[in-house]
Amino acid sequence: MKFVAQRVSAASLTVDERPVSDIGRGLVVYFGVQAGDTEEMAQKCAQKIAALRVFEDGAGKMNLSVKDVGGEVLFVSQFTLLGDIRKGNRPSFTAAEEPTRAAALYRYAAERLREQGVPV
Repeated sequence: MKFVAQRVSAASLTVDERPVSDIGRGLVVYFGVQAGDTEEMAQKCAQKIAALRVFEDGAGKMNLSVKDVGGEVLFVSQFTLLGDIRKGNRPSFTAAEEPTRAAALYRYAAERLREQGVPV
């Protein structure tokens, strides 16, 4: 599993010019599932995302998590995180999990994140 988290003051997701989701302060998380990943790994990712201390406290230090600031997570399935570009100019996605299994683990991770008290 790979994820990229970006701290945002607000964010929205649009697909084919149609709004899909939007959040206020929080994290945009792009989440990719690799072949062989497990529910245990998804659980650990959800815990890590909820606990990432990337928001500033009163002293200006990044000491607060998305939970601490009452933020939200825009959780985006992104298989391209698994792209391998070591050979040639066309990424290989052979490391990515097949779509049905990846979608199930993505949903599982999102639910575990909600259980951490974070709106997803």
